[in-house]
Amino acid sequence: MAVQMPLPEIGGPAEPTPARSGEELHQRASLRAAIGAFEHHMQQQGFSEHTVKAFISDLNILAQFTGAGIAIGDISTQTLNRFVHWLRTERGVPCNPKSLARRVTTLKVFFGWLFESGVLPFDAADPVIHRPVLTPAPEVLTDAELERVLAVTQGLRQGPKPDVRPHLLVTLLLHTGIKKSECMALVLNHLDLRDLAQPMLWIRYANPRRRHKERRLPLPVWWPPLLAEYRQQYAIEEALFPCTPRNLEYVLAEVAAHAQLARSLSFETLRWTSAVRDARGGMPSDELRRKLGVSKITWRDMGPKVAALAARAGPLPTEG
Repeated sequence: MAVQMPLPEIGGPAEPTPARSGEELHQRASLRAAIGAFEHHMQQQGFSEHTVKAFISDLNILAQFTGAGIAIGDISTQTLNRFVHWLRTERGVPCNPKSLARRVTTLKVFFGWLFESGVLPFDAADPVIHRPVLTPAPEVLTDAELERVLAVTQGLRQGPKPDVRPHLLVTLLLHTGIKKSECMALVLNHLDLRDLAQPMLWIRYANPRRRHKERRLPLPVWWPPLLAEYRQQYAIEEALFPCTPRNLEYVLAEVAAHAQLARSLSFETLRWTSAVRDARGGMPSDELRRKLGVSKITWRDMGPKVAALAARAGPLPTEG
């Protein structure tokens, strides 16, 4: 949801400092004040920086349309429908279907929050029609494809010129579901191997505003010996992968070629495969969301896709 343009200015006379919580707002509060309170609410709830920027940018456009000083209790469903129509056909700035869908989502989240907080007696955005953009289904490895991938990585590990890195990388992504950026940021002290019966991986962020995404993830008991083998082979001292992301993308592409996959093998493919396998194994939805480090807003779109793919694939095959 990243927005590349700067936030538009809201016109009108300056107002006192915006309310800092839903309880301090009321129906006659201005839209400007409500936007300020909503931004504070999102930050307190751990929304991602990109989500906060995108939502506030969308609401600033609404303020341009209605006037920033309008009382939030005077914004009706009819007003919001006119706003959506204006975005689609009259604003003069191209609004592609994906951006339009996100802006409708912003309205629903914002006015839903005002209603649930008791500020407004109704949710003006609830009846607004939301036409989600159809995006391609995420790539997920089948059980047979995953078996071929792991056979290839084990073969590279045990071949005439042993290379354990592909197996270490694929199994790490498959068992943790971490993103490429999180993977590239890993250093050895992010691994907690004090109890080899319960090895753990810490996902950490240097940016304080992203600390809510930090989490502790379990690793398989057989993974620490794999790590020791990798450290010896590659002389790893600090960064787990002291290379560029492109290098690891080449590693995955080579594995995909050897495994004769009909689809790509990428960080994203393995992240989705990990999520779907966890869902197939019965992991509760909210636990899976926290494991993946995604916000509740992002999970509204991602969660149903994971559930649908898991239902289509069926239960995980039993071992043996």
